[in-house]
Amino acid sequence: MASKLFYFWLIFSILSLFVCSSNAWLRPNFYASSCPNLEQIVTNTMAQAVKKEPRIAASILRLFFHDCFVNGCDGSVLLADTPTFIGERTAKSNANNSIRGFEVIDAIKSNVENCCSGTVSCADILALAARDGVKLLGGPTWTVPLGRRDARKASLTTANQNLPPPFANLDRLITLFAKQGLSAKDMTALSGGHTIGIARCTSFRNHIYNDTNIDPNFAVTRQAKCPRTQGNGDFNQAPLDLQTPTYFDNYYFKNLVVKRGLLHSDQELYNGGSQDNLVKSYSINQDLFFKDFADAMINMGNISPLTGVKGEIRKKCQFVN
Repeated sequence: MASKLFYFWLIFSILSLFVCSSNAWLRPNFYASSCPNLEQIVTNTMAQAVKKEPRIAASILRLFFHDCFVNGCDGSVLLADTPTFIGERTAKSNANNSIRGFEVIDAIKSNVENCCSGTVSCADILALAARDGVKLLGGPTWTVPLGRRDARKASLTTANQNLPPPFANLDRLITLFAKQGLSAKDMTALSGGHTIGIARCTSFRNHIYNDTNIDPNFAVTRQAKCPRTQGNGDFNQAPLDLQTPTYFDNYYFKNLVVKRGLLHSDQELYNGGSQDNLVKSYSINQDLFFKDFADAMINMGNISPLTGVKGEIRKKCQFVN
């Protein structure tokens, strides 16, 4: 009898290990049974948001990036400050509404909850929304592995340490991405997301006035709305891709090749360093950029997700349950 009990215990233990192990991996069909309409709900809601404001696609992409670089893709960037909780929104790279689009994620979450209550994480919604925003503006699409759960905490300190600043040099950029397990190739491809972004004067002022690796005519154009003196026009904005700021293409890289990168960190990718050849390849081969960008987005989405019984499924994306 004892041997039979031991046998059944052994089988149960092996099966339990298998189940726990499977929970550690993301998979595209994670919600196939529990929320089969998830991706269509996300796509429809994003389509409405992008039609109203094309820029929101870049904002959601930035949210996802800033989420994954701080303790993994766990939805922590979505958490709002409360009297008893400090989130990541006041980090140097996030402050003064530098990250936005929370209301769009909230709208998607609400629509998902109406169909699949308490089932889909905000972290997964953000990953899908970032993909759909890119696609809606003419960019590539990819299959998003799912199964993330939401963090119950955030880290302002880690956000300040891990998010790449606009004045970083190439070595610093490579180091920050390597810290997340991302290659220099991933870094350069992901930087191409700036093809649909904008930046504030405070982010590019030093580059347009003090750097030498910039086209003089381009610098003068940008200086018109970004005065040299700090405090004047700090929040004036300029597109990171002057030609097609609301269309996802490879003009970002075309601009780098002719020294028209808006940020110091942008132009560092094409400044006599290790990424010059890749930037040049992307500038003439949009299909290659699209492929590598999609692959890099999947890689980034795999950074330290909470799975299994870790974290929670938030009812409201901006607050823990």
